[in-house]
Amino acid sequence: MSWGLQNRISRMFPTGSGHTVMLAVDHGYFMGPTRRLENARNTIAPLAPYADALALTRGILRTSVPADCPTPIVLRVSGGATILQEDLSDETITTPMAEALRLNVSAVALSVFVGSPHEHQTLASLADLVSDGEEVGMPVMAITAVGKELEKRDARYLSLACRVSAELGAHLVKTYYCDGFEKVVEACPVPLVVAGGPKLENDRQALELAYSAISLGAKGIDMGRNIWQSDHPVAMLKALRAIVHEKASVDDALDVLNGEKNRRLARAAAT
Repeated sequence: MSWGLQNRISRMFPTGSGHTVMLAVDHGYFMGPTRRLENARNTIAPLAPYADALALTRGILRTSVPADCPTPIVLRVSGGATILQEDLSDETITTPMAEALRLNVSAVALSVFVGSPHEHQTLASLADLVSDGEEVGMPVMAITAVGKELEKRDARYLSLACRVSAELGAHLVKTYYCDGFEKVVEACPVPLVVAGGPKLENDRQALELAYSAISLGAKGIDMGRNIWQSDHPVAMLKALRAIVHEKASVDDALDVLNGEKNRRLARAAAT
């Protein structure tokens, strides 16, 4: 692995814990103006200082993130289908590697739809992107997407999708948490980060998901809706950081969340 590629990865995994808390704000590329992400700039601004990386598209990076923002960027470079289509797997590369270099991002990411009608094209895109990334020192994160078929989120399927992604050269893999997650981790030779998925019923459930994933070997989380659709997103992000970087328990993380929430409410009342 080249120095440049290692350096880019190290930006996203702070020294100390060696783990990462990524903030996913790339949902608009296929979902449009998702609830509480309608104005991306307003959503991102208060959260960026507490994220180890922002996962987004080039359009949102250009329009909604100041150029002096020090938070590393994971650039979504695949797309081509929206929620209006029955099959979300019909994706291709939408942003070339040269653009990622111009934008000075820390990694690029694309979805791979293993078991879908377009499995071959998404895996071929991953292989091509890895080759391009190796030439210029750019890490590639494969996202094991399952589209609308959430029942595929089991250890057998995710182990297959993660292992295939790693075999094709992905430097990082983003996947879902599932029962038997330790089997997914064991079968994948590159670092795994865990997606938050759809908004859970409450903040505690999201914290429990993060705690379980990290306890079983995940190197980080890449959450979106369970942070910025929370009623207290900054507090939620800080609570997740306590779990990922400080090995906090779920109850300790809830104390962080409630303490931050109460401080913010008190400041708001004072003004």
